[in-house]
Amino acid sequence: MIQEVLRQLPTESTQQAVGYPTLFTLVTLGALVPVVPTGALVSSAAAVAIHQTSPFALLFVFAAASSAAFLGDMCLYWLGQRGVRSKNGSKWLETITRRAAPERLEQARQKLAEHGGAVLVLSRLVPAGRIPVMLACLLGRMPLRQFARGDVPACLAWAATYQLVGILGGSLFREPWQGVLAAVVLTLLISGAPAMWRRLRAH
Repeated sequence: MIQEVLRQLPTESTQQAVGYPTLFTLVTLGALVPVVPTGALVSSAAAVAIHQTSPFALLFVFAAASSAAFLGDMCLYWLGQRGVRSKNGSKWLETITRRAAPERLEQARQKLAEHGGAVLVLSRLVPAGRIPVMLACLLGRMPLRQFARGDVPACLAWAATYQLVGILGGSLFREPWQGVLAAVVLTLLISGAPAMWRRLRAH
């Protein structure tokens, strides 16, 4: 029974041909619409890639994830800039604003004023930190080119971090699906830890 199911699964080359474009598309979409768990997607892809025979599988996951994150950030920032310049704003700017709590936005403004573009790297690594910092950059009228220079290392660091989470989850188990499950659980724990800590401190 299990052997028959395994025979029906797509070959490794087919998985790669479909998986990398899908990962790129979903991460780009997740950067534009900040509700898709892009970190979990990257970790899951890395957990699968570590079990593949191709020596470049992990490199392709890293390239797809980091480039998609950068493309999504650039598109979202460009749309946000149009909203800032427009008298009536835009739905993208409204979406970003709704996703950023006022206190987080104020913290992002202060850190951006103190540390400049280096804050962009940290904002990508801290759960729920990207949107407040991006909004602070938009309201501070940071040029797109300057934002891009800071966003490149941010996306590279983000992709590497979540890929390491996936490698850790995938290396603990023999079956890829077990590694994917472990990677998703680890990612959700990492993403939810700051919010849980804030709630505990509030109580």
